[in-house]
Amino acid sequence: MGRTRVFIQRQSMLVGLALLAYLGVRFFTQGDVATAHRNARQLLDFQKALGLDLELGIQSLFLDDHGIITLANWIYIWGYWPVLAGTLIYLGARHRRAFFELRNAMFISGAIGLVIFATFAVAPPRLFSSQYVDTVTEFSFFYRVAQPPSLANEYAAVPSFHFGWILLVAIAWYRVTRNTALRYAAFALPAAMAFAVVVTANHWILDIVAGALVSLTGFGIEYSRTRLFPPFGSSRLARAVANRPEELVIRLDAVDEHRNRRQHHR
Repeated sequence: MGRTRVFIQRQSMLVGLALLAYLGVRFFTQGDVATAHRNARQLLDFQKALGLDLELGIQSLFLDDHGIITLANWIYIWGYWPVLAGTLIYLGARHRRAFFELRNAMFISGAIGLVIFATFAVAPPRLFSSQYVDTVTEFSFFYRVAQPPSLANEYAAVPSFHFGWILLVAIAWYRVTRNTALRYAAFALPAAMAFAVVVTANHWILDIVAGALVSLTGFGIEYSRTRLFPPFGSSRLARAVANRPEELVIRLDAVDEHRNRRQHHR
């Protein structure tokens, strides 16, 4: 119980520090509306050159379908922080090594994202033009009350961590579960989130691409770090036990069986 309490306290402190860093960046970037709109225009022009100017067309296809819009809003709202928190809690309890890999990948990619937010503020579609409908505000009033815009950096569109971090969650689930169907089903959530952030007019297409690149960069750095500099005492058996505690039981049973056989032969 003592170790669990220390673990929770340490993780809470780290998350708190990360939140303070985010609020600091928001303080310096939130008010620069003109720059955010200018950067959004440049991003949109680049997308047009690539043939990726799709946001308005995609939203218009579903705007009259209340069921799809409600689903997209729910994915955007409940498929992000609740999924991140639930995954971290589960991994912290059952797969501690995977927990640290996911947490550190989020911290590293988040640090990269903070630099981008501070130097390249971008207005999301819903704030860029009245052509785009802010479906979350229009149809999910509770979300804006629970998380008012004054507490968020509304011009931190690039990269999209709504997509990037959920992609990291999918990778974590893929690596810890043994069920083949569940391993591949995990990637349905980032696909759904990519759809949701566009339909709700919260992100541009290239925000999603940037979110994936930045988040995977964080994962790659953390993955390489743990392979080059493994934790003290992290043998092959220790790594197996950290990820699958039942491995320890299996190995101890095998040792006992071998010992019993030797005594029988004697």
